[in-house]
Amino acid sequence: MEFEEQDRRVVEAIRLPLWGSVVSDDGAVPWLVVDDVGHSVEPVAVFLRDLAARGRSAGTARSYALGLLRWWRFLIAIGVAWDKATSAEVRDLVLWLSWAVKPVAARRTVSRATAGLVNPVTRKFHLGDGYGPATIRHSNAVLRTFYEFWLERGGGPLVNPVPVERSRGSRANAHHNPMAPFRAEGRIRYNPRLPKRRPRCMPDDLWDGLFAAMSCNRDRAVVEFAVSTGARAAELLGMRGADVDWGEQLIRVIRKGTRAEQWLPASPDAFVWLRLYFSDIGGIVEANEPVWRTVNLCDAVHAPLTYDALRAVFRRVNAKLGTSWTMHDLRHTCAIRMLRDGRLTLRDVQTLLGHASLPNTQIYLEQLDEDVFARVRDYFAGRGATSVVPLAQVASGYDAADLAVLLWPAQRP
Repeated sequence: MEFEEQDRRVVEAIRLPLWGSVVSDDGAVPWLVVDDVGHSVEPVAVFLRDLAARGRSAGTARSYALGLLRWWRFLIAIGVAWDKATSAEVRDLVLWLSWAVKPVAARRTVSRATAGLVNPVTRKFHLGDGYGPATIRHSNAVLRTFYEFWLERGGGPLVNPVPVERSRGSRANAHHNPMAPFRAEGRIRYNPRLPKRRPRCMPDDLWDGLFAAMSCNRDRAVVEFAVSTGARAAELLGMRGADVDWGEQLIRVIRKGTRAEQWLPASPDAFVWLRLYFSDIGGIVEANEPVWRTVNLCDAVHAPLTYDALRAVFRRVNAKLGTSWTMHDLRHTCAIRMLRDGRLTLRDVQTLLGHASLPNTQIYLEQLDEDVFARVRDYFAGRGATSVVPLAQVASGYDAADLAVLLWPAQRP
């Protein structure tokens, strides 16, 4: 049996070059991939142009651009042209991503010490130094979409290098048991399995600590809106002055993915903190101006609050509290609080969260670990109370002193 050269490739020896970058653009295509001299990478530029024409958001375009930049760097490292790539190159990229350590900035200090460990307060894993299964699956999806586009245009390799698993039978689910759920067909071959993610609910005492640790009224308003509406961070950051209805206590957000407008009811406390924050920056913002801005008193003009700046707020608070909370934890907390209250239906929560299907919302119906732990402790306490055997009922011939060592203190004479 003969082996191809790519089958002998040493994945562990591959080092990706610091080639090219992803840059923003003011034109119709919001993001571009450029090479070392600043020239646009043409195959990627044409694909991103088509992506923008299909109405994909700027965030999606940036995500695809970053995935394709990493793919170009990988191809340069192994000496393969983009239009000559095969499934062997995709396979080795998946292996490399599963093994490699992500490049990090030299200023990284705290997260380097905690990478991959469990936070003792939130019980969440800190992000590790490697690429996670979700990143690998996203990379495969980006590459498959990219090469599908070029195959339709008659360019690129003859076959899409990102293979999918085909059905073994003549028809998908031909012998499916109607009592069992349908198995997804067409799964990408090199996709790793994703661990099941459970919703995270922030306990009330920890929420109080997080809120108290916020250093300004703006941050208090942001987290109060997040925990009362379930809106995502990017959705809240996109709010403008016209998106606040003070009389009805509603805010309008642009939903992620669908880009649909939706009004959401928020708690009265959220509007109180919003009014205090507006006082800090000199009054209510105009209809077309962003709601969330920097609050540095040294700034003559308050710049719009960015996602990275909001993450920095949480980094400072987490360092102070010894926690690892994120904005998305507030979304989970909002959903679970609403469902456990009983006055809102599952459909109500689905509408508020902007989920396309009900199963996406049903994950919040799962039992919380804390509730299970409390019931198990009650079970143990009940077992201890009912399983006491009086010493007088013990058969004769046993030494009471020896039995006292084995039995619970409440049973000792």
